[in-house]
Amino acid sequence: MYRRFLNNDDYLSIITQDALSQLVRKNENRYIQAEQAAEASITDYLSENFEIERELEVGKRIQEYNRGISYPPGAYFYFEGQICEVIQAINGFKAPTMWTYWKEYEGDIDPKSIPLYSQLNNYQPGDLINYLGVVYICEIRNGFDFGDIRIPCANVWELAITYQWEAIPYNLWDVVEYEGQFFALVSTNDFDPLVNPMESDYWGLIGDYDNTIDTYEVSEHEYVVYQGTVYYPVVNPNADAPEFGKNIRLHDPRNYNLKKHMVQLALYELHKLISPNNISSVRVDDYEHSMLWLKDASRLKLNPQIPRKVDNKKEPLTDWQMATFQTSYDPYQNPWQV
Repeated sequence: MYRRFLNNDDYLSIITQDALSQLVRKNENRYIQAEQAAEASITDYLSENFEIERELEVGKRIQEYNRGISYPPGAYFYFEGQICEVIQAINGFKAPTMWTYWKEYEGDIDPKSIPLYSQLNNYQPGDLINYLGVVYICEIRNGFDFGDIRIPCANVWELAITYQWEAIPYNLWDVVEYEGQFFALVSTNDFDPLVNPMESDYWGLIGDYDNTIDTYEVSEHEYVVYQGTVYYPVVNPNADAPEFGKNIRLHDPRNYNLKKHMVQLALYELHKLISPNNISSVRVDDYEHSMLWLKDASRLKLNPQIPRKVDNKKEPLTDWQMATFQTSYDPYQNPWQV
């Protein structure tokens, strides 16, 4: 599936919502068609000298906030329709499991040669990942699209000891199974062991784990049932709520030049999808301006504020046109550049 660099609100900087709605006509696929065409033009012109793919990936990796993902500081996501930067780590919920999803790889291999682990990827048995400098091998499939994100070494639940119910004395908080359900002994005052858990007020029914609940306490007696097994949390398993000023702030990390010119190119493509022979002069002018910008950037006549590709010596690829060209990526040192 195509991941978008732009979002719908980006278009509103140069077009009204009503005009945009008339172009799209409730067909979200038109955004994708137009942006794919715009991206193809940008990549064709800039891929030779600039790290354009990496810059585009910055925007494409921004997705809607997901309670199942743990976000480190510096990560980005969409929250309430706005792009936010994480300024304090945000934990995602962690479901119980009795399985080992990741095992430390025992072979001799350089961790730097292995792809870094990402919660946005999907993994199959046998896949190798680098997590915090340690190589792990996948034992059970997991990942974003499976709805089952399993970070290596991040199991925060422990198995509880359970017994088949019998008419015998039990200790406080013992867990028994009776007729396919699990119960915990919540009181021992005047406890009658002959009464089964279904008919006794001394036993409490243990509920199923619910990943929409963020009130689980770290306690040996905070029991939940998950896939027919009883667990209790030993580390906080809840998802942290994003809060402005506490753990997130508004910030857009995307390259401004790329965003501006991709919007202009994509709008032109949207008009072409509707009426290729009747495109407004404003859209044509914006399109021609963006194409000229791309041509000048590809010829190194201007600085697009995008990192240069480097050679084997880790130095930018050189060109005779760069002899007198200002190469700083600081926009304040290139005041003519928009």
